This record gives sequence, C-alpha cells and structure tokens, in this order.
Amino acid sequence: MGLLSEGSPLSWPETKELADHVRKHGITQFINLYNLLKDRQGDVLKWGDEIEYMLVKFNHETKKAQLSLRGQDLLPVLQVTEKETPEKATSLWRPEFASYMIEGTPGKPYGGLLAHFNIVEANMKNRRQEVCALLEKDEQIFSITAFPRLGCEGFCVPEAKPDPVNSASRSLFFPDEAIYLAHPRFRTLTRNIRERRGEKVAINVPIFKDVNTPSPFTEDLTVLGDDGEKGRSALPDHIYMDAMGFGMGQCCLQLTFQACNIKEARTLYDQLTPMCPIMLALTAASPLQRGYIADTDCRWNIISSSVDCRTREERGLEPLKTNRYRIYKSRYDSIDSYLSPEGEKYNDIPLVIDQEAYKRMRDAGIDHLLAQHVAHLFIRDPVSLFSEKVNQNDEEDSDHFENLQSTNWQTMRFKPPPPKSTIGWRVEFRPCEAQITDFENAAYVCFIVLLTRVIVTYGLNFLIPISKVDENMKRAQKRDAVLNQKFWFRKDLVSQNSPTDAESTADQEQICVEMTIGEIINGKGEEFQGLLPLISSYLSTVEVDADTHCTIHQYLRLIQKRASGDLMTTAHWIREFVTKHPDYKGDSVVSERINYDLLTKMDSIQNGTIECPSLLDHPRTKTQSSIPETMRMAESCPSTC
Repeated sequence: MGLLSEGSPLSWPETKELADHVRKHGITQFINLYNLLKDRQGDVLKWGDEIEYMLVKFNHETKKAQLSLRGQDLLPVLQVTEKETPEKATSLWRPEFASYMIEGTPGKPYGGLLAHFNIVEANMKNRRQEVCALLEKDEQIFSITAFPRLGCEGFCVPEAKPDPVNSASRSLFFPDEAIYLAHPRFRTLTRNIRERRGEKVAINVPIFKDVNTPSPFTEDLTVLGDDGEKGRSALPDHIYMDAMGFGMGQCCLQLTFQACNIKEARTLYDQLTPMCPIMLALTAASPLQRGYIADTDCRWNIISSSVDCRTREERGLEPLKTNRYRIYKSRYDSIDSYLSPEGEKYNDIPLVIDQEAYKRMRDAGIDHLLAQHVAHLFIRDPVSLFSEKVNQNDEEDSDHFENLQSTNWQTMRFKPPPPKSTIGWRVEFRPCEAQITDFENAAYVCFIVLLTRVIVTYGLNFLIPISKVDENMKRAQKRDAVLNQKFWFRKDLVSQNSPTDAESTADQEQICVEMTIGEIINGKGEEFQGLLPLISSYLSTVEVDADTHCTIHQYLRLIQKRASGDLMTTAHWIREFVTKHPDYKGDSVVSERINYDLLTKMDSIQNGTIECPSLLDHPRTKTQSSIPETMRMAESCPSTC
C-alpha cells in the first residue's frame, strides 16, 4: 500500500495548505538521493513477491460467507517474530486498506540462483499456514482478488452498516468499519481523496447482460439512504460503486526486482511495461462485483476509479479556474512515459509535468527522461500527511518524496534506494490479479522473474508506443480477453534500434502487430518465437538442479495452457461456476448461497482437498522451504555488474 508513516493525520484543508511544501521538499529529497546514489553499482539480483490476502468467515448452517474484520487482531501476532528475532522471520506482514486484509511477503528477498524458484511456492504455503494457525473456527484465508458480494448488505462480520452522511467515504455500501482502522493512513486517504475530488468517487462497471437481466439494468438506491444526490453518478446497465474500498479492498499480486544499477532498473521498467496488460489479462480473476456478474474480468478500472481524486476541472469537465492542470488519468493507472533512452521515441501520449520541479531537477543534473517522470508524478497533491512529518531533514529523509511517489499507483513503479540503506535501485511490477492457489501465484511470479533474466541476458527489446500499451490495458479487462482479444506486441524482439534513430509514427506502428495472448506467450510459427520458447532457450544454457527444473516446468506449463485457452483463467472459471449454479436465475445476481458455495469450492481447491483440472491441470511441484547449502554458498560468491 506504500508509505506507512506514523503520526497524527491532517485534514484535507490542512494537507492542501502544505501541498507546495511537500512537493518542494520532495523534489529536494529526490535530487539528494539521486546525486548520492546515481553511480551505485554491483547490486545483485534480488526479488520478492507481495500477496494481499482476505479473511473469510463461514456460517455452514446458514450457508453464508462473510469477510472477517480481524486483520488488525492478527497482524500484531504475525509480526512478533519479525520484531523480536528478525533473522528467523520467514514471512513479513503488513496492514492493507481493509480490516479484512493483510499483506504477506517473504522474510528475505530471493536471489539470483535458479534454485530460488523452487522455494517461492513453499514460502507462500508457509505464509498461509502462519495465518491459519491464528484463525477462529470456520474462518479461512484466501488469496482471491475480489470478494463476490463486497458492498452487499451484511457482507462483513461483525456486521456494520454504511453511513452515507458521516463516514469517511460517504458510501451507500461500504462502512468505515471495513477500513483498516489500526493505522490512520487508510481512513485519511479515503476522506481526503473524496474531499479533494469535491464529490464521492464514482465507479461504474458494465453489467453482464444475461437472459433475465433487466434492460436497462438500474437500482433503487433510495432504500440505502440515497437522497437523489449520493447515487447520482450511477449509470444504467452498470454496477455502481462509490468508495475507495471497492478498489483498494481488492487483492493483487506484485513483484519487486532489485537491479544492479540505475541503468538496468530503467531498462527493466521500460521493457516490462508492454507486459503489464498481457499479464493483467492472463491473471484475470475478478468478474464478480458487489453481488453481480460484471461484463469485465479485471479489477484495474475499478481500483483506478476508486482513488480518482481529480476535480471536475482536472477531468476536463469544467474549464480550469482553481486547479493547475488538466490531468488525463487517475493517480492509479498505467504509466505515461518510458525512462530509458531507447524508450524515449515511443513516448507518444501527452505528458503533463510540474515545470518548476522539472527545471529544478534538470538544473541539478538529472536527465530529461527521469526528470519528466518525477515531474509528472508531482502534478498530484499529497492526499495523506502527518503533522509529525511536515518538517524533515532533506539530506537524510525521503518521506515527502515517497508521499507522492507511493500514492501514484501505476502499473510499474521505479523505486530509488531508501536513504542509508543497503537496498539498491528497484522496479515494481504491479498489474497481476491474485490467484486462488499458491501454485498459480508462484507460477506467475517465476514467469515474470524468468522473463527479466531473458530480457537482460539476450538484450531483448519489447518496446512499443505507450499509446499501444494503453490500448492493450483496455482490451485486457474485457470478458475472456485471453480467448477473444488481440494485443499490440513487438514483432522483432531482437532488433536494437539506436536511441538516436528517427522514426515516424508510421514506422513506430510497424514495429508491432496484433497478436493473441496465446501467440505472444507460445509463439506464432515462424512469424513470432513466443516468450515461453525464449525462456526455454535461456534455461537450456544455465545450470539448474532437477527439483527446480521440475517445478519451473510445471509453472511454465500452467502459463502455456492458460495462454492457449486449454486451461481457464480464474475469471472464466468463476463466471462459469456462477452461471451453472442451480440457484442462478440468469439475472446476473450472485446470491448469498452462490457466494457461499463458490468460496467453499475455492477453499477446497486452495487446500488441495479437491482437484480442478479445468483450472489447474494436476500440479505436483517439488517446492522446498530452502535451497541446498552448497547452492547458498555459490550465491555468496562475488558477481560483476
């Protein structure tokens, strides 16, 4: 969720008064960080995953499943080992937006040895077991993206009623009790985003029109306390949601990589950007929203709208009078520019920047591409600020920079080293949806990490115009995008054009063609090699032990079959389960009983008590909790960068 500063949260008017102060000192802090660490070299590959989990309470007598608001009870217990004996911690735990959520990561980052791929799944299983040991009877932990009936009456336990008049979000559906209240950041963000926007956030997701779905589909929101104003943003034939919790209360899977230097970090940031919509479609897992079947498969636009703090002027609905910029995207969206010299010519969409911040960075010796990237982040206002953090030492602190950096939630994140830290330049890959099982989550993690190794080793070039990436993001969220959509992707991954090569727009468009996910991942005959064959070629050149080879093979087989359509995406499987349920009435409604049966089935799948060959085939990895000591010794040998 980003920076978690402690202290006394400021109101939006107080935060607004200090916005220029935060921006000014944030730029100073970034300049200081950059000048101190720009020449840092020799960091080894380290990487790790972040999985957000949700807690569910079952009532097997009433056939009801509800979100359990006990995250703040479990978290202090889960963090005991980290605080008392950090060297023994195999998992790290952090709060997330909702009180039914927690975030888990490996206790230590993974390294450059292929043997680390064989401990990812085991670590995920260990995380799940740590939480399970603390659960009450009939309580369970899930790594699913969306709770199907989030926002429906009685969706959480203890049950809480929304307060559309006095709550932080003013939501008709999402009560403040469902926000993680043990840290002030989350409620403050909810309130300040709404107040900065000047109205509630508005989320409208197209509803799946089945045979008995009303047409047009509309809801009577007056029964929930709507006075005609609170639900005025609801669109016909759409599922309407009105709170930050509908986005930030969903779960995802993220990865962070440490590069050997800033140049490699910028390269990975750029080269992985075209993969974001591909992986979003491949991991699609959230077709159910607020008790209805959506006509989309992913959470991305939902979460983007849920934190969209832009005013009507900034959204282009009214002429600019009191605001500085027309801003084209929410602060949670896809990136707007590449960072490497090779990517510069593909920056083909409007980029609004803070000119004063840009000039300060250029005068301090920061290059154009990096300066405009940071200056683009700094067109935003801070939406969470603590009184104790207003005045900082810009030579030693970076909280003002991180305040804005961490609340620009984009598909990729470029992360400078923290002050006085052994951590290097990093890149965060953020689009993936969370999957039901540890096997699936580990497979997607290892696939992306392997892809970074292939990109760096072979010097591959995935770059396409940013506008094409944006178009792909729209297509990735459509229903059954893996089966029915084509995506822009670079035809020739080997060619390396000089950054000084001049290309017309037509030339740039000729470098990419539309392909299916299956063709991108598995290849298209002689026309396109495919990403999996490239990974297989790379693996054939490196030494890997038999157990790790077996595990990686099963991960890549899952990716291959999901991409080809031989195995369902999670979203397709969920949609099929609901529409084939005996209680389903063809009206797009996910009833309490359907919700209960779906989560019960998911629980059996994630625990391995039943198999689901249409979703998973028959996974049997050889994952282990640690790598052999001889390999660990090899990892400690010095490497060059």
